[in-house]
Amino acid sequence: MVKARKTFKIITYGCQMNQRDSEMMADLLQDAGYEPVAREEEAGVIILDTCCVREKAENKVYGKLGQIEKLKSANPDLVIAVAGCMVQQPGVAEKIRQQAPYVDLLLGTGNLQELPQLIEEIKAMHQPRIVVGEQEGPVVEDLPRRRARGAQAFVTITYGCNNFCTYCIVPYVRGRERSRRPENIIKEVKELADQGVIEVTLLGQNVNSYGRDLKDGINFAGLLERVNAVEGLKRIRYVTSHPRDFTPELVTTISRLDKVCEHVHLPVQAGSNRILELMHRGYTREHYLELVADLRRHIPGISLTTDLIVGFPGETEADFEDTLDLVARVQFDNAFTFMYSPRRGTEAATMPGQLPTATKKERLKRLMELQNSISLAKNEALVGQEVEVLVEGPSKTDPDQLSGRTRTNKLVIFPGDQSLTGRLVRVRLTRAQTWLLKGEMVDG
Repeated sequence: MVKARKTFKIITYGCQMNQRDSEMMADLLQDAGYEPVAREEEAGVIILDTCCVREKAENKVYGKLGQIEKLKSANPDLVIAVAGCMVQQPGVAEKIRQQAPYVDLLLGTGNLQELPQLIEEIKAMHQPRIVVGEQEGPVVEDLPRRRARGAQAFVTITYGCNNFCTYCIVPYVRGRERSRRPENIIKEVKELADQGVIEVTLLGQNVNSYGRDLKDGINFAGLLERVNAVEGLKRIRYVTSHPRDFTPELVTTISRLDKVCEHVHLPVQAGSNRILELMHRGYTREHYLELVADLRRHIPGISLTTDLIVGFPGETEADFEDTLDLVARVQFDNAFTFMYSPRRGTEAATMPGQLPTATKKERLKRLMELQNSISLAKNEALVGQEVEVLVEGPSKTDPDQLSGRTRTNKLVIFPGDQSLTGRLVRVRLTRAQTWLLKGEMVDG
């Protein structure tokens, strides 16, 4: 008798932490004899790895579940799972069970390692399961990691967050901060490098506070030193950095480590000290501007990107003007801009002074216009330069072109053969757009 194929499809929403979680679930399933498929119609297991940072992300999940219901009707043996941050919120698992009773498994962020066993139990018992455990349990090591997916890889260094910014749900769904042991991180990075990975991105909600819960005194600067020493590795990236914890030691360390890329994603969120205090960010605009100056002094040519929220509760026009002023002063290479979205369970959701959507939209438009003009000017200043680009594959908008990123995290589109994917090449920049640069490869 021919054994039936065991297949799965994972659909990921949200940040790089979720992308890494999805990779881990895929590795666990493949170790259990499952194979990934491209189309949902071919899958025997469909997993939605969810995000709950904004309401829009949650709405996407409910919409997707409505589409998948048709597949379940056609194939009652299909196992549907919802995993990730969304499930960790109080009451959300019950809400999903009510709105989508055909979902077989609700799996919390601290229970991902149980996935293969739970699927087999569901298949055998034909009973749905809700497995949402403690977010702050010990870090689980030695989970299977299959061969690297190309020349780039994510490596998680911390789980959870201790900051409790008043707008953010993350500490409530991913728990308090836990650092991985440095030897386990280095072991993983070495294994990836041995498989041909040349760029790793170190992940944490706040990478700068890495090691504070460990007893051997290592910090993020020390970890970067160790990762930089791994043979075969060419590039090191990291997200996300908290401005409050970006120490002078860290600035000087990244300035002298040759593999650490000249790009820092440094979320400021607002330019008003009053709003920063309401957000519980732990720094002032003056501190942030001093940090930016220090980074640029030590790392010439560094690119800076950020996150910005408009319309936070109580934000006045004067507060918003402070944000515009900070953006004009810093001259970010790029910014991810958002309207404030209340998240149930956070302090800001019940604050007085909630702003009307029309006001938030108008401010977001003004902010984006300013930042887009800065981003274009920044890119135009690079035209004519030769840069190192790591080829990531064919361009999403033009498969006849290649796309890749510079060390400063600039997206570059240029003609070339797909066999160059995963290679470092030299590209001369010939044209600038707001979000990307175009170029041509340099011979030799």
